[in-house]
Formats: sequence, C-alpha cells, structure tokens
Amino acid sequence: MHISSGRWLYGLSLALLTAVLWGILPIKLKEVLQAMDPITVTWYRLLVSGSLLLAYLAATRRLPRFRLLGRKGAWLVTAAIAGLTANYVLYLIGLKLLSPGTTQLVIQVAPILLLISSLFIFRERFSLGQGIGLAILLVGFGLFFNQRLGELLTSLTAYTAGVLTVLLAAFVWTFYGLAQKQLLTVWNSLQVMMVIYLGCALLITPWALPLQVLELSPLQGWLLLACCLNTLVAYGAFAEALAHWEASRVSATLAITPLVTFGSVALAASLWPDHVQPEQINTLAYGGALLVVLGSALTAIGPSMLAGWRARRVRNEEELGL
Repeated sequence: MHISSGRWLYGLSLALLTAVLWGILPIKLKEVLQAMDPITVTWYRLLVSGSLLLAYLAATRRLPRFRLLGRKGAWLVTAAIAGLTANYVLYLIGLKLLSPGTTQLVIQVAPILLLISSLFIFRERFSLGQGIGLAILLVGFGLFFNQRLGELLTSLTAYTAGVLTVLLAAFVWTFYGLAQKQLLTVWNSLQVMMVIYLGCALLITPWALPLQVLELSPLQGWLLLACCLNTLVAYGAFAEALAHWEASRVSATLAITPLVTFGSVALAASLWPDHVQPEQINTLAYGGALLVVLGSALTAIGPSMLAGWRARRVRNEEELGL
C-alpha cells in the first residue's frame, strides 16, 4: 500500500496547480475549436503528449513491457483507449455547444460514476459521508440548471444536446478509469498514459485533419500547443501530488476545478471580450455550482471522514476504559 511522504503543503500546491490547469483548459479549447474540429484537436493533444512521454521513458529506459499484460491486459488497454478517445472527442463536441463553465461542471459527474462502478466491480464500500456528498451534488446540479430545467427536460435544443453529450463523455470515461485502475497493477502511471495516449491518437488518425493547423491564427496556434502540454503537465502534477498527500484530499482539492473555470472565464471575458464570452447564469446557479463542488469534495473524502470518526471513537473509548 502506498504511503504519502507527509509533505502535505507540497502536495496541496501540486493539487492546486492541477486544478488551475484543468480549470483553464476548456477556455483555451473553446477558442481552438473555432477553427479546428474536435477529432483533430484531440489527435494533436494525444499525439504530442504521448510522444513526449515516449521520449522520456525511452531516455530513462523505462518503456513498458507488453509481455507482462497477457490477454486480459490487452483487453484492458483496448477498453482504456476506446473510453478515453470517446471521452476526449465527446467532451469537445459538448464544449462547442456549451460554455466552458457549464461543461466543466457537468463533467464532474465522471468521478462519481467511477465511484459507483467501483462499488460493484471492486467491491468498494460507500460511506455515509459519500452518500451525503452525492445528495448535495445532485441538489447543486438542480440549482445550477434552474434557468433551463424546462428546456433540459422537455426539448432537445443545442443546450440540451450539449449537456447530454458531456454526460455521455463522463459515462465513457468510467470505462477508461476502471481499465486504468487495473493496468496500474502492471505498469506505472506514465507507462499507462503513454500507451493509452498513443493508442488513442492512432485510433482516430483516419478521421484527423492535421493540415487544419495551418488555418489557425497565431493565437489559436499557441493555444493549441498550450492544450497539448496542459494534459501532460497537469497529469504529472496530479501524480506527484498523490505521492505527497492522501488521494482523498487530492481529489477533494481537485473538486474546485469548475470554480477555477468560472473565475477564469469572468477574468478572461473582462480582458479579452472579443474571444471569451461571460457565463450567462444567475446567482442561484452560482450557488448550485458551489454545492456541486462541495458535494464532489465530500464524496471524495467520505471514507477518510468515516475512518477518522471511528479512530476518534476508539480513542475515546480507550480513555474511558470501555
């Protein structure tokens, strides 16, 4: 079992860096999508990230050994590649129809779906704290969509299609998450990501249009490069944060990612109004977003809360001589 180094402040800093990078990512992607289709954007992101990981692992002589996989491992790699490819493409399709903030908030469903799936597949326990967190999250979503609930429930508009597409992206990400969790018993995280990134890029190569990069403006070109590096740097910071801080606390910190997106959109819209549009939501919706973040955080740290409560109860009983 992995034990964190105890450098919690360093771990917190890395987790916050990850949240910031993931929070600003949809804003950059939104601009790039003005001149490039979702499949090609995904192809560039995966190819660049996978190639950089390949170069690093080759230089350090830590390339993955495929003989360790076996037949079951090969199926897991296939499921992970299919799940992540679909997730990336569907997320971008949804982003074209929605605002960055709404997209980032809806995708918060992904780790919740992974948690629920783990209950059945890995026989993990679902604590009371996680149940409370899930209930708060659902209430938060209801408040966030208060202005457009009727539209979501009664008609298939572009907004509804966008929300459903991002929800589908969250659903297929679950397959990737479950497969990756098993692959980490054979390879380390960098090896897993290299294989999956390059596999995803190869899978969508027939539909990618690389020459679209020539149609980008200088700003969009730099943003595309930033998007390619964002995934690699953010994931590296995330992995390093897990080495120094408890996984539940890192996950709870990352729950603020939608708030980073909303704040970044507001700032960017005031500085570059020609490129970034402000979020069109009311105060109640912002309150709902806060509840979604709170619910996600509680769901992440639920087991830790329960373990801490039990430990305190045991200490109290020992002190009382019970």
